[in-house]
Amino acid sequence: MTSRPATARPWWIVTAREISVKLHDRSFLLSTVVTVLLVAGSIAASALFGGRGADHVLAAAAPDAAPVAARAGQALVESGDDTLTVHSVPSPDAARREVADDAADAALLQGLDGWTVVGKDDVDPALARALEQAVAEETLAANARAAGTTAEELTAGGEVRTELLSGAQDRGPARIVMGFVFAFLFYLAAILFGLAIAHSVLEEKQNRVVEILATAVPVRQLLYGKVLGNSLLAFAQIGLYAAVGLVGVNVTGAAADVGWILAASGWFVAFFVAGFAAQASVWAVLGSLASRSEDLQTSTGPILTVLVGALVVGLYAEDAWLTAASFVPVVSSVAMPVRMLDGGVAWWQPVLSLAVALAAAWFLLRLGERIYRRAVFQGGRSLTWREAARLEQ
Repeated sequence: MTSRPATARPWWIVTAREISVKLHDRSFLLSTVVTVLLVAGSIAASALFGGRGADHVLAAAAPDAAPVAARAGQALVESGDDTLTVHSVPSPDAARREVADDAADAALLQGLDGWTVVGKDDVDPALARALEQAVAEETLAANARAAGTTAEELTAGGEVRTELLSGAQDRGPARIVMGFVFAFLFYLAAILFGLAIAHSVLEEKQNRVVEILATAVPVRQLLYGKVLGNSLLAFAQIGLYAAVGLVGVNVTGAAADVGWILAASGWFVAFFVAGFAAQASVWAVLGSLASRSEDLQTSTGPILTVLVGALVVGLYAEDAWLTAASFVPVVSSVAMPVRMLDGGVAWWQPVLSLAVALAAAWFLLRLGERIYRRAVFQGGRSLTWREAARLEQ
């Protein structure tokens, strides 16, 4: 009687099983679809409301209001899609009546001591800024002509430029939003798939399925397959969300405005891989140390603290704190991409940080393998890392 030949790459069988089980899980599929719809909907809403310009109506009673209104209208067009329509009226009282009757959004009046912008309940901030800028520029130009010179000559040498020695750039609100996206995606994926690994190991341990599997598949291959299977699913989810986002910004025509994000996003994917791999084996070990689901609620505290720390770093850390965090494994999965959103990061820094994260992932996988092989067959009580390390294999 011939024995059955050993299965080649048994870890891949476990990987395929993990993926298959997850793809047949309705809650997993539903959450993925909902997240995709949220990403697509947020991009569509941003394009719809962000690209919808306001049509402002201005009642002007001053004889010199025409050039001011022209400058203001040009400023509104250059800053967005807003437009400005000017109604010329014979007197300041007529201009005020148009505003009171909602025939105009604002009125522009000129007095002996300067200009006045009149609104009913308020004045649109964009319109107010455009009018203030236009009045200042037109007044400067008029005074320059009266002095026999030009506004350009009067303001020559008055430009102020900002230079940062680090090479970083202020990307404004977009940088804050992308920092939140990086931090939230990593935290969410780590929690969802990490807990899935832990509960899967615990369930197999409670049902003694792991003992049956161990007769056909080496225990370490079980760990490798679980880590790889859930890692691939996490990477696929992140890739799907990124693809939806890229398609969305291209369809809405916003690609030119967010092109600077692509480099940081690419590094985020790389650091996500390293960061998730570093913690995946820890989640598997936590499942093998537990004897019931309640044990996971207490044993997962340290790793959850690390993940919350990564989330907080991505949202609030700055300067030296952010730089230091970008070289700490797992936390660097958020910190380094957030740093790169500002630019000015030397090429060797993300390379070194990624190498450190990958080395940590390999170390934790090897350590997790030793603990997992000892603890996964110990039923009846929960174990600590130290107790499991002392067990005979």
